[in-house]
Amino acid sequence: MPRKFIELSEKIEYLSILDENAKVDEALEPKLSGEQLKTIYRYMLLARRTDERLLLMQRQGRLGTFPQSSGHEAVSMGAAFAITADDWQVPAYRELPGMLYRGWSIDHFMLYWNGFEEGARVPDNVKDLPICVPIATQLLHAVGIGMGMNIRGEKNVVLTFFGDGASSEGDCHEALNFASVFSAPVVFVCLNNQYAISVPLSRQMHSETIAQRAVGYAMPGIRVDGNDVLAVYVATKEAVERARSGGGPTLVEGLTYRLTPHTTADDPKRYRSDEEYQLWLSREPLKRFRRYLEKKGLLNDKDHERLEAELDSEIKQAMERTEAQIKAEDLKNPTSMFDHLYKDIPPTLQNQRDEFARYWESRHKASDKQNPQKSGARTD
Repeated sequence: MPRKFIELSEKIEYLSILDENAKVDEALEPKLSGEQLKTIYRYMLLARRTDERLLLMQRQGRLGTFPQSSGHEAVSMGAAFAITADDWQVPAYRELPGMLYRGWSIDHFMLYWNGFEEGARVPDNVKDLPICVPIATQLLHAVGIGMGMNIRGEKNVVLTFFGDGASSEGDCHEALNFASVFSAPVVFVCLNNQYAISVPLSRQMHSETIAQRAVGYAMPGIRVDGNDVLAVYVATKEAVERARSGGGPTLVEGLTYRLTPHTTADDPKRYRSDEEYQLWLSREPLKRFRRYLEKKGLLNDKDHERLEAELDSEIKQAMERTEAQIKAEDLKNPTSMFDHLYKDIPPTLQNQRDEFARYWESRHKASDKQNPQKSGARTD
């Protein structure tokens, strides 16, 4: 028999609505109200200013090592704005804007990156999973939630995030395959900032896009301008509506760039050129979206000054609350690390908790004997 080709009709679309000069394609512009647009900008700006403040705290020794979100605001916020409060969000670790919008406080992030598990406690009535640092593992959790929704007959959607480096992990491909096979209502959003720490995209894969990987899993895939919050919103909204109506998963790739090191322990000057950085800085999401709002008459310089002052006060209050909480007695007992993961702690972990609690108590009794004044014991 002669060789023959299997015809594949899938093509990968690239979507951009608002370019770096704030020129908008009116035919593609989403129908969002002025208040909705201002809300999107508020949380993008809040995330940027929080990110900057956390960096200062880290450099002062008041915060641990953490990954910044600056430059990723459009992907996170544009996608999160496309789901409802009844839908689920499963983040990685650069989703600060969307998580703030969904109801997480700045305090959570300050606690979390200081090593306190209290920062991973999901706020009441928020259908999110906590920050996930292990690469790509959260994608399997997202698919599990989506499969559970199908079993229960629920019409909700799961929105989950991962980076370009995570797209090369086995967990990512397992998640995409299971989501496709079981038509799980999951929207996979890839923050393609073009570097897996220091490894450029060209050395991670030979495919032109990450979105085209969707073809292998028989799901729709689309690449969007990840610095264009309108494009991210439109692409995610379409994927969410498709998933909610039973159309299964979608892979959305947001092409963006880190404006910061991978984490505060990284030096990107060792693997990125200044020319490349300056090029992508000119495309960054906040400036173009601000200009877009100004052109629409929704924002002026005075409005922006008021907003900056409001957000600055909000961040400072969070810093004061968090640092006061860290000094409080209830955060000084590390047994709390067992308390913020499971609703019902498994017996094996309960045994470990009990063992550690006994050790911790004995350590403090020994410390009190050596320092009776510190324990409050009488010395007369």
